Amino acid sequence: MLYYLLVPLAKDHIVFNVFRYLTFRSFMALITAFIISLVVGPWIIRRLRLSQYGAETIREDTPERHRTKKGTPTMGGIVILTAILATSLLWANLANRYMWVAILATAGFGLIGIWDDATKLRRRKGLPTRVKFIAQLVVAFAVLQLIFWQPASAWLPVLAIPFFKGWLVNLGWFWIPFAILVIVGASNAVNLTDGLDGLAIGPVIMAGAAFGVIAYLTGNFRAADYLKILNVRGAGELTVFCGALIGAAIGTLAVLTKAELLLPLIGGLYVVEALSVIIQVASFKMTGRRVFRMAPLHHHYELSGWPEPKIVVRFWIVSFALALLAITTLKLR
Repeated sequence: MLYYLLVPLAKDHIVFNVFRYLTFRSFMALITAFIISLVVGPWIIRRLRLSQYGAETIREDTPERHRTKKGTPTMGGIVILTAILATSLLWANLANRYMWVAILATAGFGLIGIWDDATKLRRRKGLPTRVKFIAQLVVAFAVLQLIFWQPASAWLPVLAIPFFKGWLVNLGWFWIPFAILVIVGASNAVNLTDGLDGLAIGPVIMAGAAFGVIAYLTGNFRAADYLKILNVRGAGELTVFCGALIGAAIGTLAVLTKAELLLPLIGGLYVVEALSVIIQVASFKMTGRRVFRMAPLHHHYELSGWPEPKIVVRFWIVSFALALLAITTLKLR
């Protein structure tokens, strides 16, 4: 919005020329989202507490120390969702298709989360897994149409192979189910990780920062040519969105910047958390034994006696290291 209002003024007033720069708008998006969260967040949380709307229920099989958190307001994600959408609409170039895919994916997955929480409050149980999964598939499929039907001169359904210069695989029609798998898988993996206070948000910030760098470099012709990576025209605008990134959009950004195969590295923590659940369920059904004390993995360490802050900080460190490693692959091509 501000992009269209202020950039035209740059012709007559040089001071407004700064709004043309992607780096400036990305930084301002980060600051704006932070301010919105600080202003809106406490008010929403206070309203939820006063009305007792959103009191979190605790699973019977959860670790004992989590029972003290019963009554914590749910739907707190509304704060983050509001900050992301408002900030993106304010600072981004809304003529960019990639931005709309990221915005609509965030809004769509956010609404599914709100629907799930609202159902949980009414029935003490969230949406059936099948219903939630189908809704996620519909949202992912719908938003990807904005990209897939672009002219071939503007975009190609290719997959870039990390670590190898110039290795591109044209997926054709198969790109859509593959991209849906990346988006829905990333969203659910992040959701599984959100089990301890601060556990998910730290890695989200680090992964978002990594994808912000990747989006900027892949969208910049000179940078992409120097690093010998695929240049995706217009993808640089996603750097603005990365200033206010949440879990549901991580997979989307991976698809749009052609970094799908880097997602398991950047979001390696989420992948491990998701795999721990899959392994636990498969092992119990096939052998009757559990591999971990409890899944996802962070509960295993919790039941092993690790303090919650220790788990959170160590997971953050691992996530930060993986994000740095992913960025270094841009030069190893």
